[in-house]
Amino acid sequence: MDQAELVKRAAQGDVKAFVELTRRFQQFAFGSALTHVRDFQRAEDVTQEALIAAWTALPTLTEPVAFAGWLRGIVRHHASRSLRRKRVHVVPLAEAEELADDAPPPDHVLERRRQAAAALAAIADLPKTLREPATLFFIHDCSHQDIATFLGLPPATVNNRIHSARTHLKQRILTMTEALHANALPDDFANRIGRLIEARGQVIEALFDPAAMPDLMSELTVSDEVRKSGVPVQVFQRLSDGKVRGVAASSVAHVPRGATVLNSRRRATTPIDRAQIDHLLGQLAANKASNDIVETGIKVIDVMCPIRAGGTVAIATEYGAGMTVVLEEIVRRISKGPHLVTMLALFPPPSEIWPASLDENYSIAESLKNEGYSDGTVGSVQTFFVGGEPQPWPDEKLAKFASVDTLIHLTRDMILRKTYPGVDLRTTRSRLLDDAVIEADDVNLARRIRELITARRAAETDPALALDPILSERTAKLQAFFSQPFFVAEPYTKRPGSIVSRANALRTCREILDGAHDDLTADDFYFTGDIEEIRQAARRG
Repeated sequence: MDQAELVKRAAQGDVKAFVELTRRFQQFAFGSALTHVRDFQRAEDVTQEALIAAWTALPTLTEPVAFAGWLRGIVRHHASRSLRRKRVHVVPLAEAEELADDAPPPDHVLERRRQAAAALAAIADLPKTLREPATLFFIHDCSHQDIATFLGLPPATVNNRIHSARTHLKQRILTMTEALHANALPDDFANRIGRLIEARGQVIEALFDPAAMPDLMSELTVSDEVRKSGVPVQVFQRLSDGKVRGVAASSVAHVPRGATVLNSRRRATTPIDRAQIDHLLGQLAANKASNDIVETGIKVIDVMCPIRAGGTVAIATEYGAGMTVVLEEIVRRISKGPHLVTMLALFPPPSEIWPASLDENYSIAESLKNEGYSDGTVGSVQTFFVGGEPQPWPDEKLAKFASVDTLIHLTRDMILRKTYPGVDLRTTRSRLLDDAVIEADDVNLARRIRELITARRAAETDPALALDPILSERTAKLQAFFSQPFFVAEPYTKRPGSIVSRANALRTCREILDGAHDDLTADDFYFTGDIEEIRQAARRG
């Protein structure tokens, strides 16, 4: 689409068209800003402010073909205003070598910053008419024709000015300038800028370049021009065609469509609180819940924390507790069913032990994408990814998820005990059991199992609380029985995934407690399917 058509559409409120204009002109805007303010951070601020102003004022532009020169004027205006303002905590480029940085080796960072300072200082010493063309050409690697379009100059004039600038610049400084282009400038700055396309209370949708979408659980900032502030947003879904969905720290309903949304490219550190979760589920998980059970074929879930048809499921995890496997396995098993289910994947924030890496939830997103992930859903299941509380999850924090129908708590401790999936039965729950809306025998069985496993764990630290030896052994068999091979883990376990019906799982649990399988050991029950498979394996020795 040509520039004039993009400008026309953007002026009519087409956010996607303005995102494309931003992508095309951001380097020119940034180069122009950098020429005036000579500070990278300030130039980014000026560029962002100018693009916000351009979006707001675009309907007043009567000649779409004049967009480049019009935007250049806005950039220069905001650059001049920035220079007049007293800035706080802004470090001049010439002093950049004094800054600490924990990224590349310090000596490399200092040398690069010295080169950047020298290159920019050399360009600043050029005659005024040469500075902008030199910045755009030598630092941003823009073509002569594009520079001519942006500056509103004939191509021949641009050629002459760049040639003149090259003559002024010494070869050493030119080399530094080229190094600056390769290493120091935020060349992908445009990819960090998105546009607000919808806001419903604290839930927002924003549009970014589809090739540079923000990561799950990363932090965005919505520019609130009315209150002159930025509202933090945590990304919880990556949708299609460059759209992402997130939850804001406060309401942004008053912020107009098209407002700037900046991708920080860092993990959000503020956890989603209970009110935000309730609001999120209330707006986006408006399924009609029933008292029917969605069977997964996963023993521990179907017996101890059954999923409600039309309901919500929160999976609270510690790092290293197998969230990827559990979530994907559940989605694969129930997504083709008729009942809508909303999944909430709750990750803890980074820690010293588990650094700020999103590899685990990246792999989830990619796996779900391979399974037909679109608009945050796979079949009848939609999934939200949010940052939760610091690990381990204390009971009072888990209690705040009372609004969800099922809570599956995954712990690192269970994995270290070689229990897969690592579901902690002491804190896992289901409203179907809590409200006793399903068969009373099934409710009582789950409660009894939880009490026994809790008591057996307590006896590990206080021998005085030890269970009767026979009952303790049966409890160990129950815990082992809840371990199970998963289909998604077959490449790693070398074991085929298994499906066990809920009726079969319930019957086996009762038989274990009644002593029908006292001839088997706890090891016989470990990481298996149904009781028939367990018996066959025991007979084979």
